[in-house]
Amino acid sequence: MQVASDLFYHHLPEHKLSLPELLKTTSLFEQVPADWHVIISDIKGSTQAIQDGQHETVNFLATGSIVAVLNFVFKSGITVPFFFGGDGATFIVPPSVVTALMDLLLLYKESVQLNFGLHLRVGTVPVQEIYGQGQELRISKFHISSSFSIPVVLGTGLNYAERLIKAEDYLFNPLEAIATELDLSGMQCRWDKIGPPENSTEVVTLLVVAGNGHEQSAVFSKVFTLLDDIYGEPKKRQPISVAKLKLKTTFNRLNLELRARTGSLNFVELIRTWLTNLYGYVYFYTEPGKNYLNRLVEMSDTLVIDGKINTVISGDDRQRLKLLSALEELEKAGEVKYGVNISNDAIMSCYVRDLEEGHVHFVDGSEGGYTKAAILLKSKFKYK
Repeated sequence: MQVASDLFYHHLPEHKLSLPELLKTTSLFEQVPADWHVIISDIKGSTQAIQDGQHETVNFLATGSIVAVLNFVFKSGITVPFFFGGDGATFIVPPSVVTALMDLLLLYKESVQLNFGLHLRVGTVPVQEIYGQGQELRISKFHISSSFSIPVVLGTGLNYAERLIKAEDYLFNPLEAIATELDLSGMQCRWDKIGPPENSTEVVTLLVVAGNGHEQSAVFSKVFTLLDDIYGEPKKRQPISVAKLKLKTTFNRLNLELRARTGSLNFVELIRTWLTNLYGYVYFYTEPGKNYLNRLVEMSDTLVIDGKINTVISGDDRQRLKLLSALEELEKAGEVKYGVNISNDAIMSCYVRDLEEGHVHFVDGSEGGYTKAAILLKSKFKYK
């Protein structure tokens, strides 16, 4: 049964201002209700896993935690903000679903350990406790297209929660048995590595945090103004294009999807998935198929603002050098710290509930873009 607090995020208005303008207009951000909770999932040892060549697996398993949560809240009629981080995910959820979601994620954690030998860390911190420690957590909704909006968070509250959970101080123990099953339907890994669009030569994964003593909203607005000036409007720096999408065809690649979704290699299901992919070649030449691909590009999650900037963009080396020069100046002035990774491709894992509006596509730079950018960023802080 829903209560008023459940609908807090659902009722937030979508703002159609440019991102630099939205970030500067702090009156458009609302405090997250104190009775909500932050949930974080994170692949422990993801750096080593990526060095061992498991970057696609790490990304896909991070996507799985989002799929598990979204499938549950969709059936409950609740909308929650979520943030993809390459090797994990963050959610802000109402109290009515926190225990059920944590139990689901613990089930998923067992599946990840059993089928991939990787450790998924799962923890939760009450928002009230975050506020009690003097941390801020304000949220707004940014309208990207008619079918896609993203949450935008200002404040250090999510970073504070992440530090607690990664220190394993707030790992979750089930409080009660929830009579539900893990639902990973719609979890897909169908696209091969995606090269930069025409007129671009590289993919840039960028993380930016505001420097101590500098107002986050103003600093982030300045960074996005830089991106607009150097790379052009968001559509021009979009790393995903229809022309570069290519379906995976090998059984080995489809096996990853099936192991994550079903926990085993089912030969019949593998053949069915492979045949579905073959049908995709035909479908994507039809009018509905072309429309889906265009929406896929629109609904590619290439930008996350969770108290820091996380974005994947495309361009050329000239643009990148100009951007890094500008960021260096901001870093010298103490306004930002940043981490960056350059790759030849993007990778994408997907949640497809339906082919109309119920899909979202999670993007990272290939070879562990977000994770490698985070390593560089963390090296700039005294604490590791």
